[in-house]
Amino acid sequence: MLCVTIPSDVSDAVAYLPGKFTTVSGGRIITEDRIKGEDRKPLRRPSWIKVHAPTGETYEWLREMMRTKVLHTVCEEARCPNIGECWGSGTATFLMMGEICARSCGFCDIKTGRPEPLDWLEPERVARAVKAMNLRHAVITSVNRDQRADGGAPIFAMVIRRIRELQPGCSVEVLIPDFKGSVTALKIVVDARPEIVNHNVETVPRLFRKVQPQDSYEWAQATLSTAKALNPDVLTKSGIMVGLGETMEEVKSVMRDLHDWRVDILTIGQYLQPSKKHLPIERYYTPEEFDEFRRYGLAIGFKWVESGPLVRSSYHAEKQVLALSKLYGVSGQG
Repeated sequence: MLCVTIPSDVSDAVAYLPGKFTTVSGGRIITEDRIKGEDRKPLRRPSWIKVHAPTGETYEWLREMMRTKVLHTVCEEARCPNIGECWGSGTATFLMMGEICARSCGFCDIKTGRPEPLDWLEPERVARAVKAMNLRHAVITSVNRDQRADGGAPIFAMVIRRIRELQPGCSVEVLIPDFKGSVTALKIVVDARPEIVNHNVETVPRLFRKVQPQDSYEWAQATLSTAKALNPDVLTKSGIMVGLGETMEEVKSVMRDLHDWRVDILTIGQYLQPSKKHLPIERYYTPEEFDEFRRYGLAIGFKWVESGPLVRSSYHAEKQVLALSKLYGVSGQG
């Protein structure tokens, strides 16, 4: 069963994880929606879902560097299916603010619990790793830090500015939490002028309570629409996972919402269950259905759509910056 550590006062459980839950000993809870797939036979993986084991000298070098610099990557923590391709070409998405998340999304393999205090030296280590890797595009993301009013936003701003100093010519994408809809926190990040501000809506509104019970569709809207309002030149981006029980029309409805929120770039990929403890895969979408999403997205006005079984939020991110960004190369950026 998928357990989530919460404060020992079990009365806090309702605030911490809304929805159905069962309390057990030691201040831990098990959500009912999150254990339905444990005893269910998994769907047979179709032929178009092929994930190759990561190998190669570049991959091994990057893996060792992450360990020696005490860094984490979402590539590893979230078991990204593209880790071999991305690391093999010398790129990576850095996971900041520790490896323990305050939230417990049913699709994610990142650890859940009470995070350690922020490490204010981490931005320096990440920026130096970006320089050592000689990156042209760096993707920075983080766990949720809900115990802080600013959600850890200053860490994002610090690493953006330090990358500019140490690796001129490197564009920066930030994949940020929703900061519970805080404009103040979001402004700290946007004021540092990353080329891309990314926040993944992940699923359709009907499935939010099951898929990401501590998140809010309204917070996602506030994050994405406000980022564009704060700086119209910033590219905004969001991603959707499919295969969790949504319908094609529900996905298209979310796509229309995202376009209405002035999101520029959209990614759509197949949900892959990290383990039996995570939400089950309800169905696999075909390559033809992903093509339909791509065509529909471009038809309604997105500037860029990546849609495919193994597409993840950072896939082909450097190409998106080069093709679309008004900030890249401006005033010393990029």
